[in-house]
Amino acid sequence: MLAAPMTKEMQRTPIEAIHLELGAKMVEFGGWYMPVQYSSIMDEHGAVRTKCGVFDISHMGQMIVSGEGAEAYLNRLLTNDVTKLVDGVGQYTLMLNEGGGVIDDLILYREVAGKYFLVVNASMIDADFAWMFEQIGNSADVQITNESSQWAGMAVQGPESAAVFAGIFPDVDLPQKNGILRFSHGGQELVVCRTGYTGEDGWEFFCSSDAGGEWLMKFVGSGAKPCGLGARDSLRLEMCYPLNGNDLSPERTPLEAGLGVFVSLEKGPFVGCEKLVTQKKLGLEQRLVAIAYTEKGAPPRSHYAVENASGEVIGELSSGIMSPSLMQGIALAYLPIAYTKLGTELFIDVRGRKFPAKVVKKPFYKA
Repeated sequence: MLAAPMTKEMQRTPIEAIHLELGAKMVEFGGWYMPVQYSSIMDEHGAVRTKCGVFDISHMGQMIVSGEGAEAYLNRLLTNDVTKLVDGVGQYTLMLNEGGGVIDDLILYREVAGKYFLVVNASMIDADFAWMFEQIGNSADVQITNESSQWAGMAVQGPESAAVFAGIFPDVDLPQKNGILRFSHGGQELVVCRTGYTGEDGWEFFCSSDAGGEWLMKFVGSGAKPCGLGARDSLRLEMCYPLNGNDLSPERTPLEAGLGVFVSLEKGPFVGCEKLVTQKKLGLEQRLVAIAYTEKGAPPRSHYAVENASGEVIGELSSGIMSPSLMQGIALAYLPIAYTKLGTELFIDVRGRKFPAKVVKKPFYKA
């Protein structure tokens, strides 16, 4: 089975017409035309923190890995220990290149023995599928199916998200944290996961692509506020959740990214593990840290220079925003180990203006 070729044509979410009806501002993101906001980032961010919001995640990829050899194959491909999963449970994990750099971070769910449901990042669907196929090698009885075009997806997030689910599906139990449930409703096959990317309680919903608009309006009608990528980014950054392509890259390892808890070096060899073993033994030279302004300042953005107290450039921001919850500039950056201690004083260069900041404990916000 071969991966589809990459295309430069803008991809369209199957829910685009509904976004436009709801007044969304649309932008390009990872090759997709997606809503960045409807009302305002502040308003949508607040809705998720206090009530309930719904995001279109149809741009993310969905793949099935199946067969008797699926578990062993995935355990050699990914950083987390797949053998710890039981039916109906998932885990956050990472897929690495041979040098230990991050190709993608993803969620892997075990539906039943020999069948796994993967949710991968939008911009990496084709690359992930090609890499996964290449890594099959001589693995016995492993099949990989890219179902990304078949599904529309939504993430319903916030303290009231469980109530929204119960109101629409009164006879269905919402999965436990990191769980997955595939079920039929009104003649449709649906998949519900409970993972989230905001720090709040929430669930992810997948239906056939042609039914996406109908379900989005059901969720909105049940109290979920439509939210765009702007709020999704501010919510995840307050929790220090990394964004692939910004905070994660093929040049950085999971250990450098502070994701060692999702790496099982004890399970046996996996792609890229040699580099991680070496880093574990010799120590890291750089690490991804959380940085917060200590005074008011212009919003921090990715690629802004980070300077030490002497004015020497020691890195650059990988992500940065003005936090809607904290009303404070917050950011992530890879810095030399000597500058990663909590409380280390720094400066952020915003177009020639220097704003004082310091290294702080993760996350910025506790839900």
